[in-house]
Amino acid sequence: MKTRIPVVVVVLGFMACESDEGADGLDTQLRDSAGIRIVENPRIPKGSRLAWRIGPEPSLSIGVLEGDEPHMLFFVTDATRLADGRIVIANAGSAELRIFDSNGSHLGTRGGRGEGPGEFRELGNVAPWPGDSLVAWFAPGWRISVFDGDGNYGRTFGINDGTRSWRFRPDSPTKDGLFLAVLAPEDADTLVLEFRDGKGAVRSSLGTHPGSEPYLMNEGTNREMLYWKIFGREPVWGVWGDLVAVGVSSHYEIKALEADGSLARIVRREHSPRAVTSADVETHVEGRRFFNEADRREYRSVPVAEHFPAFTSIMSDALDHLWVREYDLPGEERATPLWTVFNPEGHVLGFVETPAGLSIYEIGADYILGKVISELGVESVQLWPLARSAR
Repeated sequence: MKTRIPVVVVVLGFMACESDEGADGLDTQLRDSAGIRIVENPRIPKGSRLAWRIGPEPSLSIGVLEGDEPHMLFFVTDATRLADGRIVIANAGSAELRIFDSNGSHLGTRGGRGEGPGEFRELGNVAPWPGDSLVAWFAPGWRISVFDGDGNYGRTFGINDGTRSWRFRPDSPTKDGLFLAVLAPEDADTLVLEFRDGKGAVRSSLGTHPGSEPYLMNEGTNREMLYWKIFGREPVWGVWGDLVAVGVSSHYEIKALEADGSLARIVRREHSPRAVTSADVETHVEGRRFFNEADRREYRSVPVAEHFPAFTSIMSDALDHLWVREYDLPGEERATPLWTVFNPEGHVLGFVETPAGLSIYEIGADYILGKVISELGVESVQLWPLARSAR
């Protein structure tokens, strides 16, 4: 993979008259069930694209193989763009928040590895916080540190009281200063969502929801192995405007929850599930790495899902659109990731492709921010222009 990605996205064609109000030619159906709005969206024509454009190359790239130390990135876990154009990078390799101006010049570094005020042991994510502040959360214990607009340390608060063996993890802040927190143990088939306030206290419970599908092999022996159902469901969740979106990847349905946990609406998109065949499973097993052939044979006894997932992941953007990344079927992998975009009300708008190799951290009104890793292993945080034109 090259650091500079060439031609990335062509968003011309079929759906050239889409706007945020809905997609022309797509007959979205609305109905209520016991007072719950259900948005039934049709399948998007294959090969069509929403008439939004992502630039052919990034407008800004931060990260070098050799040069000034702040620009040499290692194990970047997150990045965010502030309202004034500054970019803050969570460089977990050094447990630092590195701040750059809109031209990519280094302005300062905060944090560092340690347990003192404003320091981190295992830096996770960074995000804007109300009042032009910043928050960064870190393990172990998942605590949250608050910094002012200049990056000066203010305070730290936790969301776990230390009396329980399990840990909620901060997921993302809301526009009004709450935190979405998630409990999703690897060996459980459920997850729990809560809203926490700026002191870490529980503001509301968003309930328990289906999680992944773990499978414990050789239970009770000294060879216990935790696996997950092959092609099994994966939970997805995230802040979506004033709501929280939650679902599982096995079928095309996203539930939108109010801040008090009540169900606001259900968003669906027509999808024809494809059955998993024995050949698909064999290809999957052969593509995995094992310590020895005995482990490979053992893995073949892991349960298999009946159908492939409907999608891979979800995220929302600065204008409260919901982006759902489509699943790549084996043998039909796409050169660039494909996303279905829904407007804030859950009406489908169309398909959008994003740059190959770009791990997306944030989608703004007119940009996409993410990370790429070159063939030499050089990490770069890149800003790509996004034009949301109706034509």
